Amino acid sequence: MINLIKTNYKWSIAGASLAPLQRYWELFYVLVERSLKVRYRGSLLGVYWSLLNPLLMTALYTAIFGTTFASYYNDSIVDYILAAFTGLVVIHFFSGSTNQALVSVVENGILLNKIKLPMVIFPLSMVGGNVFQFCLGMLPVLAIVTLVKSHSLVNVVALLIPLLSLTLVCTGIGFFVSALYVFFRDLPYFYELVTFVLWMSSPVFYPTEIVPPAVEKFLIFNPLVPIIESVRQISLSGALPDIILMGKAGISSSLILAFGWILFRKWQEQFMDLI
Repeated sequence: MINLIKTNYKWSIAGASLAPLQRYWELFYVLVERSLKVRYRGSLLGVYWSLLNPLLMTALYTAIFGTTFASYYNDSIVDYILAAFTGLVVIHFFSGSTNQALVSVVENGILLNKIKLPMVIFPLSMVGGNVFQFCLGMLPVLAIVTLVKSHSLVNVVALLIPLLSLTLVCTGIGFFVSALYVFFRDLPYFYELVTFVLWMSSPVFYPTEIVPPAVEKFLIFNPLVPIIESVRQISLSGALPDIILMGKAGISSSLILAFGWILFRKWQEQFMDLI
């Protein structure tokens, strides 16, 4: 890996003539490619395995809750299946990308001790790998569902906006947890609880209408809720995209990205002493 980076990026005098953004992009590309190759080496389906978990969980939720909650989805089991699937797609992407980003800086500590590299590229590459996987696996399915339900290419294109917000949320949290993990090595165990709480507090397999008012006011602190609701509104309602929902998702995701980026940049000077 070290030789590959030295060869591709030429972090020498010859490489100094390249624009910084070009160098970062090339490094990002190599790290994403490495991540996907390691993850799916010897795999039969490759990135398409990412569809398996949401599909199986959708089937399970439908078997258990489908009849009960179908009344909230036009008395249609099919609509409940699609609603559960869209929620699971968001949760699965969030969980996978942030968990992989969490360990990314520490796992590349040996590399960082040998070559001077921009540390921020490691959590970015983890999220980037999941975006690539998402575009090949889940996104085409969501696009087909959106086109069938809405009969509108506008909705298909608008679907990219809440998904961009999802990527920003994952990137911001990825920056934060990857930096925090350098200092606290027990973080993965705690973060499992965090992701579980986010999962259960997101309207994935249940409609928001059943959430008690006393609990509902706390859902505003869950950044995945407006994203899930926006994706469902665009994909399943048949109406034009709700600008307010997309705006809420965009604002919250931008704030989280800024928060994660600021903390990562603030703490990264201490990383090399600890990894």
